[in-house]
Amino acid sequence: MGVTGSPTSGGRRGGPRRRPEAPRDRPATARDSPAVPRSALADTLLERLTATYTAAADPARAVTLRAYMKDVAPFLGLTTPERRALSRTVLEGTGLPDQADAAAVALRCWRLPEREYHYFAVDYLRRHVKRCSSDFLPVARHLVSTVPWWDTVDLLACHVVGGLVAADPTLRADMDAWIEDDDLWVARTALLHQLRYKDATDTERLFGYCLRQSGHSDFFVRKAIGWCLREYAKTDPRAVREFVSRERERLSPLSVREALKNIGS
Repeated sequence: MGVTGSPTSGGRRGGPRRRPEAPRDRPATARDSPAVPRSALADTLLERLTATYTAAADPARAVTLRAYMKDVAPFLGLTTPERRALSRTVLEGTGLPDQADAAAVALRCWRLPEREYHYFAVDYLRRHVKRCSSDFLPVARHLVSTVPWWDTVDLLACHVVGGLVAADPTLRADMDAWIEDDDLWVARTALLHQLRYKDATDTERLFGYCLRQSGHSDFFVRKAIGWCLREYAKTDPRAVREFVSRERERLSPLSVREALKNIGS
């Protein structure tokens, strides 16, 4: 994960030109935030992490990265390869986390302002999501809806929320609620959580979610509809083509264009 161009941004360098208006991406209040579990592992990691990242900070590059990412958060100025190399040093010898450790690491990273700490948390959760149960979903939702932008939300959707739902199908009911959420990033997460499922995709939900948000006015939701359809088309192009043909009038031109990008009309 990084900020040097990503399929999560739809293939456009720098991502979309505008950010959603407040209050959708407002900072979380203490009332909103899940409690941070006690974790000796998190204590060790955060001490190492902040010391290591801070020592490598590049203030000049930080200004450039912050502008590139539409001022979503301040940056330390670490490139993705540099950050990941530093992370390997931080993680060396720390052992495997349990769910409480993973939650503590992620939530404490999210309380730090610089975006690189959020990236560390996302990478950490991607690596250890199988060690988390369905009880972790409220933490994932907090991360999705706090300081949200595509660079963290999309990876949390595909790898963390998607992993939790795959392991516990009862969480599909939560996705049914998320797709209706007023927070566009929560709805986008519901759209994208099956992105890596391939043959295991619940097509009824996939197509149903696309229709339930087909009239949404925001770029990020319309783009997500097209993206999840385009990705599923790699598994079943006929189903996607037929769905788009049948529902073209309900889908935005952006969603249709993205859905059919690799399979034609």
